[in-house]
Amino acid sequence: MPELPEVESVRRAIAPALEGRTLVDVEIDDPRLTRPLDPVEVAAELRGERVARVDRRGKYLIVRFESGRALLIHLRMTGSLRADALDGDPHRRALLALDDSTSVAYKDVRRFGTWLLLELDELEPYLAARLGEEPLLPAFTAKRLGESLAGRRAPLKAALLDQRTLAGLGNIYVDEALWYARLQPLREAGTLEPDELRRLHRAIRKALELGVARQGSTLSTYRLPDGSSGTMQREFKAYGRTGEPCDRCGTELSKTRIGGRSTWYCPRCQR
Repeated sequence: MPELPEVESVRRAIAPALEGRTLVDVEIDDPRLTRPLDPVEVAAELRGERVARVDRRGKYLIVRFESGRALLIHLRMTGSLRADALDGDPHRRALLALDDSTSVAYKDVRRFGTWLLLELDELEPYLAARLGEEPLLPAFTAKRLGESLAGRRAPLKAALLDQRTLAGLGNIYVDEALWYARLQPLREAGTLEPDELRRLHRAIRKALELGVARQGSTLSTYRLPDGSSGTMQREFKAYGRTGEPCDRCGTELSKTRIGGRSTWYCPRCQR
């Protein structure tokens, strides 16, 4: 599933195509995309809306309209926004025709993605109920991280995967952050000392900032709006590297499962 760096990369790439443009026509061909709402009705509501800006919160893309409404897009496993009509593509699920004669298509092979049109007073309560801190904002500090983990008996990795703890972290970037921080993913989340919290705070930022700089990790079907790929997978220190030597100490990396998720770590460096 795309995580914060992938979604942020999509936002940066698609924003110039959408911002300032009016949706002159909207086609939503997959009822799963807007369920339980009728896709025909949602498409009708979107026609005529003018895009003010494209934002991101956690793993959500937010298309904000001048009317105050917002379209909340969750790409989930295989969703992607493409700066192309994708005519003839069997996996195209929606099409936005813009007032400059260009189009933005939504493609989703496995059809898990969602579109939700929210009114002005609905967006912030919806996000606040589901998401914790934004880890790349100045307000996210080691102290705030410690407060969100205090008293948690769950494994550290499981706590960090909880979107109510931090918004946007997923399996890849949690493994990478814990490797940078030298912390064992099975460690009880509420037991971190202040210096460990500072290390983890820096490591989370480092992993995410590197992911954004590399335009995300291209695994499976993730693509940018122009169809190109990210390169973060070339930088992995832990994720997916079963049996390979740790870049820091040379010990063979291990794999386990935490909360049903495959997890990679160094059994020597990460304590």
